[in-house]
Amino acid sequence: MKEKIISEFLGTYFLVFAGTGAVVIDTMTNSLTHVGVAITFGLVVMALIYTFGHISGAHFNPAVTIGFLIHKDITKKEAVYYIFTQIIAGIAASLTLFSLFGNVASLGATLPNGTWAQSFVLEFILTFFLMFVIFGAAVHGKAAKSFAGIAIGATVGLEAMFGGPISGASMNPARSIGPAIVSGTLQHLWVYIIATILGAMCAAIIYKLLDDKENSPIGEPVRAKSEA
Repeated sequence: MKEKIISEFLGTYFLVFAGTGAVVIDTMTNSLTHVGVAITFGLVVMALIYTFGHISGAHFNPAVTIGFLIHKDITKKEAVYYIFTQIIAGIAASLTLFSLFGNVASLGATLPNGTWAQSFVLEFILTFFLMFVIFGAAVHGKAAKSFAGIAIGATVGLEAMFGGPISGASMNPARSIGPAIVSGTLQHLWVYIIATILGAMCAAIIYKLLDDKENSPIGEPVRAKSEA
């Protein structure tokens, strides 16, 4: 368990540090552009999955952890430890950025560029499909799991590319909580906690229904392993 917690801390820390750090540095230098920030998020997620996936499952995201809990891939105890660690890591990463650069760009905090309802729906949809890709690429028995990091990282980058200008494309409560708390930008934080968790939960429920149906074809009862 200790190895898993350390992996989740390091992975979440670097995800928030690199991703929101890209926002801060782009604000200071105008060197990355929005596209560069989106690519940074996608690449860091891909790299971290290949680095820590075999140790902790590479969640780095409380919403993803809750999705895995609903899908019964982890225990409640593990989920609590994971979520606590991810939030602490996100805050630690934002504190590091604050000490390096000051409160630039609210440390990459996610804020609606429009109404909160618009961002709520967008974050729900983005997290839903991210969770679905995670299940399909990294969990399903028939998945080509060696390519999971590429598929998930590409999804994060793609969703950040088009969702970022509107909602910030958080898809991750830890990614939003860290910058919000350290920068004091708390007014819409609830959107990025509730919408992302609901999106991951719905994805887990629907994927479980589809997965159960695939493993139990219509008209063919599931047989016990002893009968196989």
